[in-house]
Amino acid sequence: MSLLTREADPLYAQPRAERPAYATGMLLDAQDFSDEQTYHRGRLARALAFMAGGGTLAGLEVIHVAASATQPEEIQVNPGLAIDRLGRLVEVPRAACLRLVNWYTLIHDRDLGDTLRRAAYDNLDRFVSSRLHDSGAALPARAVVADVFIRFAQCPVGLTPSFAAGPFDALNAVSTSRIRDAYELQLIPRDTLGDSYTGLPLPPGAVVIGNPAATPPERRNALQDAVLSGYAGSGHAGGSGGLAALPEQPVDLDPSAIFLGRVFLPVGATDPPVRSTDPPLIDNWARRFLPPLGLLAQWDGL
Repeated sequence: MSLLTREADPLYAQPRAERPAYATGMLLDAQDFSDEQTYHRGRLARALAFMAGGGTLAGLEVIHVAASATQPEEIQVNPGLAIDRLGRLVEVPRAACLRLVNWYTLIHDRDLGDTLRRAAYDNLDRFVSSRLHDSGAALPARAVVADVFIRFAQCPVGLTPSFAAGPFDALNAVSTSRIRDAYELQLIPRDTLGDSYTGLPLPPGAVVIGNPAATPPERRNALQDAVLSGYAGSGHAGGSGGLAALPEQPVDLDPSAIFLGRVFLPVGATDPPVRSTDPPLIDNWARRFLPPLGLLAQWDGL
């Protein structure tokens, strides 16, 4: 399956909200129909981006699958649904897997293990979510830290006869008839972490909004201020410059990608690091969760 470039989706450029205006006798071409789709997709995406923001709607748990006689060792992302930072739905309809031994070998061979060396840390308590920290889970003495990201992607499918494009007169040309909404998973070693930068997503909104010690007026003020300052300075419709990268996103990552989880791969003290026989530890709890209203109502006792 081939994926189109991220710029091939017109929503990536955050186009202005302009829809075609039709009149009897008007000549239409393919761009007019594309613009029609872009307008409706863009308006829905803008609503989802501001109502929910980028994060996990349901599922997408990251798990480790041990090697067996019938399958290799894998990092698996279970089926689920997310919204990316542009408001596009990213759906994984069935479990997606990454073969861990092949991935580790590929990263090692790319620069003879230099990236793995820089992504190996001790004192891992600095880089875990609050939930994993509070659980008292035993952390490896040393591990390579890698993060799982998912991004919206497009896949051209279905060929149909068409007129040849460009300076051609052939009548037997074909063209893609469908664009399927797809996804791309990435497992990225994190080699720039430290005491002042964990590479984990920051809590959404002002801290005081979720602070139980805050007074009702403080919570009201913080919520109102967050709404008034919530229109992003970059990436707005008709703007320029695209999305600004989030703190948790590595350099050169698609800024619309969503963080799903963190993988700790236990390694020894050698340089470059070699994996130990201990299984990886998965941290699913630092991602941004987007709970449905029904779950929020249950949580609030309604």
